[in-house]
Amino acid sequence: MDGTRVSRTASDLVVRSIHAMATGERADFDLLYAPSAVDRENVLQPPPSRVPGPAGFWATAQWLRTAFADLRYDIHHVIADGDMVAVNSTMNGTHASAIAFYTPDGGVDAVFPPTGRSFAMAQSHWFRVQDDRIVEHWATRDDLGTAKQLAWIPPTPLYLIKMARAKRRVARLG
Repeated sequence: MDGTRVSRTASDLVVRSIHAMATGERADFDLLYAPSAVDRENVLQPPPSRVPGPAGFWATAQWLRTAFADLRYDIHHVIADGDMVAVNSTMNGTHASAIAFYTPDGGVDAVFPPTGRSFAMAQSHWFRVQDDRIVEHWATRDDLGTAKQLAWIPPTPLYLIKMARAKRRVARLG
């Protein structure tokens, strides 16, 4: 197979994986991710998303979909070189439900109650592909810009109280 075909196949696979985060079914993740696939961006995510392979990526999708209604990704650029694929994208949605972030040991760090606000988050994703499946993922995101769009910062005193209550609820649920 020539390099162009391999790169195009890898690019298509990666674009499908990004869209699957918003709308894919569980079975899609088994086709997209290798059993040992690693997400290098999951340290703040819920513990179920920290496992390798399709199950971890599926858990990440569920975490995002629960918090953000109308979740979708706009793909702007895709570049492939060998087994690496880079994607410039925007994640869009509405903050419709609480989202919890976790400590490295799995404890609840912060919970942001729903604001009902829409956002557009600039993101760059990097994937390594082997044998027609994703084996590794990294990302950079505009978290600060998104936090401003969602009115997480600067927080109002009332929102800080809501955050504290939400954190207690999530911590109790485990």
